[in-house]
Amino acid sequence: MPVPTFSDIARVDARDKVLGRAQYGADVKLPGMLYAMLVPSGIAKGKVTRLDTAAARTVEGVVHILGIGDFPTLSADIAFRGQPVAVVVAESIEAAIEGAEAVSTTYEEAAFVPTMTSPNAQRVEAEGFSAGNADDVFRSAAHVVEGAFEIPTQHHAAMELFGTVATWNGGRLIVYEGCQNVDRVKVALMQAFELAPDQIVIKSEQVGGGFGQKSLPKLQTPLVAHAARVTRRPVKLVMPRGQLFHIANYRPCTVQTMRLAASADGRLQGIMHDAVQENIPEGHFRSNSYHEDISRMYAIDNLRATAGDVHIDRQMPRHTRGTHPFPAGFALESLIDEMAYKLGKDPVELRLEHEARTDIITNQPLSPHFLNDCLREGARRFGWERRSPEPGSMRLKDGTLVGYGVACGNFGAGMSASEATLRVRADGTTRLTSTGHEMGQGILTAVANVVIQGLDINPDRLEILMGDTSLGPQVATVGERGTASCVPTALKAVDTLRARFAELAGDNPPAGNLHEQLARLKRSYIEVNVGEVAPGQDASAIEAYRTGGRGSGAGPDYPGFTSMSYIAQFVEIHIDPNTGRIRMPRAVSIADIGRVVSPRTARGQMYGGVVWGFSTALREKSEVDPRYAGYLNGDLAEYVVAVNADIGEVDVGLIDKPDANINSVGVKGMGELVMLGTAPAIANAIYHATGKRVRKLPIRIEDLI
Repeated sequence: MPVPTFSDIARVDARDKVLGRAQYGADVKLPGMLYAMLVPSGIAKGKVTRLDTAAARTVEGVVHILGIGDFPTLSADIAFRGQPVAVVVAESIEAAIEGAEAVSTTYEEAAFVPTMTSPNAQRVEAEGFSAGNADDVFRSAAHVVEGAFEIPTQHHAAMELFGTVATWNGGRLIVYEGCQNVDRVKVALMQAFELAPDQIVIKSEQVGGGFGQKSLPKLQTPLVAHAARVTRRPVKLVMPRGQLFHIANYRPCTVQTMRLAASADGRLQGIMHDAVQENIPEGHFRSNSYHEDISRMYAIDNLRATAGDVHIDRQMPRHTRGTHPFPAGFALESLIDEMAYKLGKDPVELRLEHEARTDIITNQPLSPHFLNDCLREGARRFGWERRSPEPGSMRLKDGTLVGYGVACGNFGAGMSASEATLRVRADGTTRLTSTGHEMGQGILTAVANVVIQGLDINPDRLEILMGDTSLGPQVATVGERGTASCVPTALKAVDTLRARFAELAGDNPPAGNLHEQLARLKRSYIEVNVGEVAPGQDASAIEAYRTGGRGSGAGPDYPGFTSMSYIAQFVEIHIDPNTGRIRMPRAVSIADIGRVVSPRTARGQMYGGVVWGFSTALREKSEVDPRYAGYLNGDLAEYVVAVNADIGEVDVGLIDKPDANINSVGVKGMGELVMLGTAPAIANAIYHATGKRVRKLPIRIEDLI
């Protein structure tokens, strides 16, 4: 059966968002609702010796205060600055804030390590990886380029804060909050309160900005739930951004030290890669994963990768959009550009000459991909042929330095086991209950497009439900797995329903669309429930998905092949020769994500990815105060991000060729991919404009003057 192509449809959730009808966790208002505020620890490490809540209890409107020992996570032992030590619950948000500020805490402080460059910081080695014989290659290489690339601590800075509303009804806990993995939150609450699965419901209709920060259960969620239980009233907590910076996950600071070898005839031969990152001792963000995706980018057969963690006393770092390939790709794509200059080759041509066909991590074929198509189409749209190769050779009439840069990115194509229930009714309505979470990435629109294109139904009366555990288990929407999991399952539901209707209608089906046909057949509805698994999975993956387990995910290495998503980024940079001010008047971004199911939301993802890529390259850095292990710029006034005035013309394109190996639709994810390559493309363009190699992010004016 040929893989279908999909037409462009409008976002199905656009109208609700424009009119303010889309409901986020913090939007929920329940009768008799109370408001909570956390009291964060004021030290980085040590012990609470005294928690005085007397003054807070006198604040008008304060109803209840949870302190040390009232809940397991309210511990006297402090592991990071900002760790909650108390929760104040009040009749109004103002009273909750005033009460929290009135809580007085005394500590016994301990020595702490604030950053990975602190004098007492120690590196802990992680497991390495080797393919081929990189040592021999580098001993005999004709050309070697190398460098240490620094990526700072960065926060997600999503517009939507952490918001949780919890209420108990007859022993049943209902939680409303934006999260990327409602089933994992449910399991965490089941363990915290010793509840059965049917005693907890998590509702996450709209997540808002996630980007990895909302993938784990939040520290605040069980605290809010406990506050609601002891007060016997609904409780809402919206964490202020300054607290969120100190408690939520973030992108760890890393140093990627890399060497790239080439033969005398310009063949790339080997990579030496060492990655070191800040982490907490029990942190689960692996330092030995940085080499995995980038080693599958080009045909470079020899790799030696080492890694390590420097243990710090701050909160846990975790996945941030682009995860491991973002910092590692900054290093690789910068060195590819540098090698191209050393070899006297065009940077696009050097990449085209090294199309990868084999995954050197697993020694199996890469699924057919189209990175070279991305490069060729991007170069055509960008006008790469107008580039003068010599650094500093392109200027505007007013003396402004002009630089052209190119870089690529890739990310593993993952999938998860999932299920869907599709019901079409004779009354003209259709409902699809699916897994996943709508974070603004467009998964609702992608699933809707599958149903609308596959069935003759009323498209304006299609309802898609997801992100709610009362509907059934929900798969985690992380690591580019959301659309790639839900869309094939939706297509299977459509095909199954069509087959079932054909059996029902027989050889002479009545006239009309599917709703009218059901009415004429005197059937009030027709319904199917289907499940789908990733390549190589069996029924145990469905069971893991149903119970909130982690065994439901798979990829990018599947039995017999490895599948990746790819992107090519082209940027033009203008630099004022007197001030060093950097501007990006235009960018071109072309992606290979397999079959494009929702063209409009896919393009929207790409626009956002270029903006965030620009922001990480030239703006974003979480400033850590080494005296206190706290963040100095934990708000949107001082955590500098890109704004509209920073971004010029952005042209995006999609190759739209299916990966027939990975699933029935041939669709791969793109959420992580879209920002990859932008930062090194900008750094490469800056070199082209100035002749200066900058190996740190963010790149600032002082780096150029």
